[in-house]
Amino acid sequence: MIAPADLTACRAAIRQGSLSFHAASRLLPGKVRDPALALYAFCRLADDAVDDAVGSGHAEDAGAKADAVLTLRDRLDLVYLGCPRNAPADRAFAAVVQDFEMPRALPEALLEGLAWDAMGRRYDDLSGVLAYSARVAAAVGAMMCVLMRVRDADALARACDLGLAMQLTNIARDVGEDARAGRLYLPANWLAAEGLCPDGFLADPVPDARILRVIARLLAEADRLYTRADAGVAALPLACRPGIFAARHIYAGIGGAVARNGHDSITRRGRTGKARKIGWLMLASLRAAISPLAPQGAVLHAAPVPEVAFLVQAAARAAPQKARSDALLTVLAQLEARDRRQSAGMARQRLG
Repeated sequence: MIAPADLTACRAAIRQGSLSFHAASRLLPGKVRDPALALYAFCRLADDAVDDAVGSGHAEDAGAKADAVLTLRDRLDLVYLGCPRNAPADRAFAAVVQDFEMPRALPEALLEGLAWDAMGRRYDDLSGVLAYSARVAAAVGAMMCVLMRVRDADALARACDLGLAMQLTNIARDVGEDARAGRLYLPANWLAAEGLCPDGFLADPVPDARILRVIARLLAEADRLYTRADAGVAALPLACRPGIFAARHIYAGIGGAVARNGHDSITRRGRTGKARKIGWLMLASLRAAISPLAPQGAVLHAAPVPEVAFLVQAAARAAPQKARSDALLTVLAQLEARDRRQSAGMARQRLG
């Protein structure tokens, strides 16, 4: 099990870096909350390592991000070898992997999404955005099911719906912040339909009516996925339902804050206050209490969104798992090759 000192460090990291999850986790039973804190601390460490990797110039910045992803690959290797790096989040996550038999394909999906970030990948359509969201968020939803000892494919599909909805909410909230950092996660064909050029928007991110419509459209898609996810909560252990409903309502509330700002997430940031969070925690407890009485309907058994099907199969152990997916090997090889080219180019510049 997780060492108490490592768990304390994970709890502190989450309290500082993810207030929404920290609030929702308080409604989870201890046997799920503690490994969930370890899981989120490792995922947060991974995300921050890539986001915070910066150099003194554009090429160095890209190289630093590639290095961060490749370092995370090595750390994940050590976790699955049972000899994690000497750091609280690594040790705690290694205990989770062992105790819950966490399928490696799930954290590797997260690593692949972070590699896409490091490569500055953009997305042509909603399917591309969902494929990215599957890796950086729905994979975490599937891992949370594993922590609850839930391997039912229908429940996993709805958990992935929730992860997708949360990530679309995050993207909608952070459009301006991402643009100023040179990142763009909105579907390119949606921008084109509004007459927006992606590079032009990145060069001058202003909240005109066209981009506001794109953000509103993304939040509408998130709302659709939140509704699909609701059907799966009743398939979870009773004691876990309040925490999952809490996470759902807190993140959906962020989308509501963006909407109240007129969908302007370029010059403003959607924020939720303490009073609203308390209200959502109370609503979550109420919904958890009545969820066994609510009819589940056909939505529970709906097929997973195509972009998350591989996660459902991995978590349900529906298909044999390779040590590493071909897709992950390919993207890591691309990162390594690009990193070598950039390093060689900078070396030539210094010598010249």
